Amino acid sequence: MTAAPMRERRRTETRVLPSLRWSGSLLLLIVVAALVVPMLATDGSRAIGDVMATRLVPPLTRDAHGVWHPLGTDAFGRDLMVRLWVGARVSLGVGASGALLSGALGVLLGAVAGWRGGFTERMIVAVSDALLAMPRLVLLLVIASLWGPGLGVVVTVLGLTGWMSVMRLVRADVRGVRALAFVEGATALGVPSWRVLRRHVLPNALGSALVAVTLGVGNAMLLESGLSFLGLGIQPPASSWGNMIAGGREWLLVAPWIALIPGVALITTVVACTVVGDALGDGRADREGPR
Repeated sequence: MTAAPMRERRRTETRVLPSLRWSGSLLLLIVVAALVVPMLATDGSRAIGDVMATRLVPPLTRDAHGVWHPLGTDAFGRDLMVRLWVGARVSLGVGASGALLSGALGVLLGAVAGWRGGFTERMIVAVSDALLAMPRLVLLLVIASLWGPGLGVVVTVLGLTGWMSVMRLVRADVRGVRALAFVEGATALGVPSWRVLRRHVLPNALGSALVAVTLGVGNAMLLESGLSFLGLGIQPPASSWGNMIAGGREWLLVAPWIALIPGVALITTVVACTVVGDALGDGRADREGPR
């Protein structure tokens, strides 16, 4: 490697690594808090109790029973700290599951399209173009309204409507790797096509799919929150950041923290996911640069 590409790589690493480190640490902290905080909560912080004495308590204050609420309480006297991290489990789980499902579908269809070509490729690309021509939110609303709201429905809908971009990336990478000499050599030696695709082509084509899936987690979380806000996603009494925001909209003037706190948590998590995805993409582009 010459001196100029080495200097460029060092500059890229200097720019990418800090953002990846900070955003990754923030995501890890959010995940750990979502797992740990609800388990450490006492029964008193979970119970509604005397609603009139515990409802609409501002953040960093105590209720009439002397219980301290770091993030306040909602209109039913429920502690927002506990609800926030219980809802984080649902929102993070739905976002990650939806992104992984769409990523798996995209990798499968992209590999088939890029490897087989011909009529199969044209059909897969045509279906992808047709779905991309329709706004994803409209598709989500139509399918969710037909199937009915629920956790499984939200994850399935997110997966079925988000595979197109991953498919296009994997298809392009598979077509590029398929033309390389080592793939032609393996095929000439009589290695089965499925084995060449699985062992030699796909491992060299999954980098872009990983970046797309990472970026898709934040997008899936936003879409789930939108569906839950409209009443077509996660249904109460289960908590998600989307239905927490929806539940706090009628109290914006009296108790704005009910909607503001889950909204800030959602934005922070989505931005962190986006920064991680961008950093992984920049690092991958640098590794594949001139050598």
